[in-house]
Amino acid sequence: MTTADARLDAPNAAPAAAAEARATSPLVCVVIPARDAAAYIGETIHSALTQDGVTEIIVVDDGSSDDTVAIVQSIADPRLRLIMNDANGVSAARNLGARNTRGDWLIFLDADDRLRPGAVRTLLAAAKDAPRAVLVYGDYNTIDSAGRPIGRRDLLNGRRKPSGNVLERLASGNFIVNGGIMLVHADAFRATGGFDVSLRYCEDWHCWCRLAALGEFAFVPKLLLDYRLHTANTMNAAVRTPQDFFPAVARVFSDESILAKLPADAVRRLRQAAEIHLVTYSATQAVRFGRYREALAYLGMVWRRSRKAAPRSAIKVALAYFGI
Repeated sequence: MTTADARLDAPNAAPAAAAEARATSPLVCVVIPARDAAAYIGETIHSALTQDGVTEIIVVDDGSSDDTVAIVQSIADPRLRLIMNDANGVSAARNLGARNTRGDWLIFLDADDRLRPGAVRTLLAAAKDAPRAVLVYGDYNTIDSAGRPIGRRDLLNGRRKPSGNVLERLASGNFIVNGGIMLVHADAFRATGGFDVSLRYCEDWHCWCRLAALGEFAFVPKLLLDYRLHTANTMNAAVRTPQDFFPAVARVFSDESILAKLPADAVRRLRQAAEIHLVTYSATQAVRFGRYREALAYLGMVWRRSRKAAPRSAIKVALAYFGI
């Protein structure tokens, strides 16, 4: 892999100044992997630059053939850096960005999403209140290609997600979903080895599980991210099946760092729950794209695995129909 660092005129801070800044407030780096993201990358970067607390933004271009690189280079801000990654994939791009940051905390922001105003300030406040947390996270809503809200997750505003030792809950299914809603402690992320580049899907879930095996999580009940649904990513999601996700289940439940922190007698139950979670997710995606016959087939898969879990999965699929 050939990597060229095309940093955009961001001089190194003097050691004393950097130490003083670190002592007064944490350093937050936003890592943005980008490939052919010209349509949205400018808006995404702007959403990060306008956040209180963001000290560095690293865009890792993953072999774009459009104007992504030119757009990033046109933005004059000393906090912004551009690194070239030669089409090695999104996981490699995120890992590369994390290796090149000086930040205490990381945010993994996709190149077509945008942080909501005050998101980083909210996360930093939550991190201050949870000093043992290696990861602090919130929630998101969905927008369309033009940036118009289309989700209804605001109806769930105020709901509680797990905090503290979340590994068992997380191993049973990814309740975090998107890296743009979280702060990840940089040292903890590096200690996990980062994202597994061998996984095509759910590599983030595996990484979050490894982090949960290291320390506590903290949840803040706020919508912090606009997750964009547009032609490219919806077409990609539309063709995924449960079989695409099952390699990640095998990876999570063969990872010794995760298994060492799970009760041995719970592993089989948690693995089944994880499979049901991913089949249910596939059913919700099928509903969102009008593939109702496939959604019913996936609910049948849930029924065959666990009749007890089937009603809950059916409720989630019904909520997906209404954009929740």
